[in-house]
Amino acid sequence: MKFSIITATYNSARTLPDTLESVLAQTYRDVEYIIVDGLSTDGTMDIVRTYEPRFEGRLVYISERDKGLYDAMNKGLRMATGDVVGILNSDDFYSTPTAIEQLARALQGSGADAVYADVHYARSEALHQCVRYYSSAVFRRGLMRLGFMPAHPTFYCRRACYEQYGYFHTDYKIAADFELLLRLIYVHRISTCYLPADLVTMRTGGASNESWQSRVAIMRDHNRALHSYGYFSCYPLLALRYLYKFWEIVSTRFKHPTPLPAYVRGSLP
Repeated sequence: MKFSIITATYNSARTLPDTLESVLAQTYRDVEYIIVDGLSTDGTMDIVRTYEPRFEGRLVYISERDKGLYDAMNKGLRMATGDVVGILNSDDFYSTPTAIEQLARALQGSGADAVYADVHYARSEALHQCVRYYSSAVFRRGLMRLGFMPAHPTFYCRRACYEQYGYFHTDYKIAADFELLLRLIYVHRISTCYLPADLVTMRTGGASNESWQSRVAIMRDHNRALHSYGYFSCYPLLALRYLYKFWEIVSTRFKHPTPLPAYVRGSLP
């Protein structure tokens, strides 16, 4: 079973080395790594070219103008040749060298169309300290009506599903990932399985976590996506998931620091 991992980059030189090292460290070797760059100006592509020999032919990349993050991800999906495809953001990294191996076992054992797991968030200046643990264990298909979804950075889906049901809708500027998972999981009912493991470390920040304005924009996109498929939704219902998110943040305070994988270097100066 071949995996295609897609990373979209734009001026990602500070964090990309950790992402690259975490892919190289994976124990599962049947992996194609795709980098889609949006004409970075900070040396991102110099870093990619420096790493290219270490991938021994498993790295594919392009650098050209795009229409935003989701357009870049769609380019990666079209380039993918693996049986299974997943997204790894350029400021994230795998929490363990066995992440892909665990995902492969889960898919092979269950026969499901897609698998998802857990992630945790950390600040760049203290990557060992978890500030929020996002568990996908609570996820059920019906909770998508409230804006819940499994942790997208751990969502690995058979490429055939994308070819059958489509890619990211780029007219969603901040929550195209929710619309895509809603379409795959809720509308077309692809089969999924949950893997109870922390597989990805995410740096805090990003388009969906920056401000209350971005959170309102997320709810607007969620509401629009649900209505586009004929499902009732409203802002008060969609706001309920923030109560659960608050509980995740509070409960995380009682967790111990997370050991960092040996390959993590932290943000470059």
